[in-house]
Amino acid sequence: MNPKSNDSQPGPPLTPYSPGLEGVLAGETALCQVDEDGSGLRYRGYAIGNLAERATFEEVAYLLLFGKLPTRKELDDFAGRLHSQWALPGPVEAFIGVAPREAHPMDLLRTGVSLLGMTDPDAADCSHEANVRKSVRLLAQIPVLIATAYRLAHGKRQVRPRADLRFAENLLYLLTDHQGDSLAQAMARVLDVSLILYAEHEFNASTFAARVTASTMTDLHAAITSAIGTLKGPLHGGANEAVAAMLLDIKTRDRAERWVRDALAAKQRVMGFGHRVLKKGDPRSAIIQRHAEALSHACGDLRWYEIATIVDRIMQQEKGLYPNLDFYTAVAYLLMEIPRDLYTPVFVCSRITGWCAHVIEQQDHNRLIRPRALYTGPPPRAYVPIDERT
Repeated sequence: MNPKSNDSQPGPPLTPYSPGLEGVLAGETALCQVDEDGSGLRYRGYAIGNLAERATFEEVAYLLLFGKLPTRKELDDFAGRLHSQWALPGPVEAFIGVAPREAHPMDLLRTGVSLLGMTDPDAADCSHEANVRKSVRLLAQIPVLIATAYRLAHGKRQVRPRADLRFAENLLYLLTDHQGDSLAQAMARVLDVSLILYAEHEFNASTFAARVTASTMTDLHAAITSAIGTLKGPLHGGANEAVAAMLLDIKTRDRAERWVRDALAAKQRVMGFGHRVLKKGDPRSAIIQRHAEALSHACGDLRWYEIATIVDRIMQQEKGLYPNLDFYTAVAYLLMEIPRDLYTPVFVCSRITGWCAHVIEQQDHNRLIRPRALYTGPPPRAYVPIDERT
């Protein structure tokens, strides 16, 4: 062996092992800052509270994909691009028609997005400009894919997005038929806030999966398919479905405290609490809690919110755990009558912006992500011929 070859040179010293990569800096990003003790949560420098209360989801999507908040003309043009990209390609519609009716919507979405990658006009182009075009198309197509598959599986009439509605209004209409009246407008506003809050959150599991995939310089749709598969897990995006299931199981506020205490005594996990990074509480939770409370009053239905606040209080008292974004979002989605198995796909309708922005950022400044593993197997062993083994 050549003594000067790369194989003979010692590699860089390995850093201490951190289970789950907790606390490990695995890359750089200009998209999102998660700083619990300092600047808080920011998208490209903008505080999440300001964006949630003053911006629309379309503005935030533009910010993440293009690096700046849009002017009025840029926002109108962006909305027009989304409206023009709603239609699903024929092969994708055909797939929806033959997919198993009992399939989980996240499985349909994962395969549907992969198929969109094969039918995308820029399928063979992985340039920055093409990736931005693909991102805009996915942002427009994913709500239609989700709604079309769900309505077909449940024998509901198909509806199409309306050009006179904003993104959140269209999403609410596609999933629930709510539109037009003041209550639907209130629901759409809270849905818009939730989409802003879900849009991006640094190197979470699904985003990191997308970046690992993108670092091989594969296509954007392949990276997004990886992210969707990761998000499906109940420890990530599926948590909001689990919170709704818990609220429905509790049923009334009178049962809430005993339900939680029994769950804790049985060492069952109460979903919607704690965060790997935000140990002192998720700032997004306080924002969506205010909107969930207001929507509860607008709907004349305080049941879910009252149950949630009791669960919240007991979990803080007994475990020192604070609610994350999923917890009060489940209250809002129950009020909107969004089907429970669509909660995580709705998450995708938002997080697709962050995922795509991360894929673009990764490939614009790429280095293959290839970490090391701490070996825990047996020490070196000699090979024993099969007839000599005991």
